[in-house]
Amino acid sequence: MAAQRKSIDCRDYPSEKNCSIKISGTEDEVLDAAVQHAVSAHGHQNTPELREQIKQMLKAERD
Repeated sequence: MAAQRKSIDCRDYPSEKNCSIKISGTEDEVLDAAVQHAVSAHGHQNTPELREQIKQMLKAERD
């Protein structure tokens, strides 16, 4: 069975940039990409706290 797909959508978390990025894939893929995006596009610091916060924001996708 394939890994459960997860996603995160910047539109769910309004920002000054009005970002519309949506990332989906396995939990590890989405978490890594979302952290990179949060740092590069939104100016966050790459910390364990940020990773945990983003992990809690991931949503399950239906296949």
